[in-house]
Amino acid sequence: MALALLGSTALTAVTAQAADKEISWIYCGDTIDPVHIKYIKQWEEKNAGWKVAPEVVGWAQCQDKATTLAAAGTPVAMAYVGSRTLKEFAQNDLIVPVPMTDDEKKTYYPHIVDTVTFEGSQWGVPIAFSTKALYWNKDLFKQAGLDPETPPKTWAEEIEMAKTIKEKTGIPGFGLSAKTFDNTMHQFMHWVYTNNGAVIDADGKVTLDSPEILAALKAYKDIVPYAEEGPTAYEQNEVRAIFLDGKVAMIQAGSGAADRLKKTKISWGITTLPLGPDAKGPGTLLITDSLAIFKGSGVEDKATEFAKFITSPDVQSEYELQGGAGLTPLRPSAKVDEFVAKDPYWKPLIDGISYGGPEPLFTDYKGFQNSMIEMIQSVVTGKAEPEAALKKAAGEVEAFK
Repeated sequence: MALALLGSTALTAVTAQAADKEISWIYCGDTIDPVHIKYIKQWEEKNAGWKVAPEVVGWAQCQDKATTLAAAGTPVAMAYVGSRTLKEFAQNDLIVPVPMTDDEKKTYYPHIVDTVTFEGSQWGVPIAFSTKALYWNKDLFKQAGLDPETPPKTWAEEIEMAKTIKEKTGIPGFGLSAKTFDNTMHQFMHWVYTNNGAVIDADGKVTLDSPEILAALKAYKDIVPYAEEGPTAYEQNEVRAIFLDGKVAMIQAGSGAADRLKKTKISWGITTLPLGPDAKGPGTLLITDSLAIFKGSGVEDKATEFAKFITSPDVQSEYELQGGAGLTPLRPSAKVDEFVAKDPYWKPLIDGISYGGPEPLFTDYKGFQNSMIEMIQSVVTGKAEPEAALKKAAGEVEAFK
């Protein structure tokens, strides 16, 4: 009886301890998405004794908070991070690998897994994905004497159409992002990937100073006279706001723009991004955010299990196909096919994946990003010619790889 009581007491203690097991999650944003609330509850019901504890942290602070806690030796179990930071986290031994099987990798669109892969291992689970397409205002095209149903297919056509619109209507032909802001570099990378360019190769060699990227920077310079006044004052969402007011004719934007345009009276179209002279097909920068599993929480395995559940195909498609968040589906599926059939605007956002590329992975990503922004701004403002600006940036980013 004494042994039985001892066993019973021990079992009670283990059960109580299990009930206290928690997966802390730094969740970026203002609120938790209702889809995630729904599936957190479902996972907890199937995993007795476990609780998922999301902490909502604003976009501007969430990644820094996760980094600070990990560096202090008090990591959260899991955090929402930009995939571009995974290399730095991995090299500083702050996160654990999250290996994918070949079958798991095959479920994603091409190149998605590349955004979380470093030295042959995956270091995060993709949870959000964005691509860009070209939106054009058909009314402004018509006012300028252009065919409103024929968008530009090449950079040369894009620049020429922007010029015609500016000269004929007085309204900027293209919305250019050049603010000191992360998506200024992102917007330029769409041009890089629509001309078969690359900033860094698979072996870690910086290839920024290349003919393909020089052509992109020259095209940026050429379109400046036909863009909105003072591009260095605008980031991509501010450019989108001008487009939604009918004050600019063309922009590069994600699915969120389509969702907002439906609520306006603007006659608009969407197509794949125009191509540079060396393009092999439609491209775009492939940006993913991921769930990183931090080392030292004591629940790494269970956090990995939950991360894969909350990003599994059924859950993920319900989350990303809501429209307003500006996300592109991570995986092809019958449900995605249904959405494309219903809302054709999804098609160009998906078609650009074929020849797209990931955010370049640098150990000091912010240093790299700042060099790229400075390069873009120097050309947009006329302070430097593209050749000199590109060579300077290529030399700087060597220190950040």
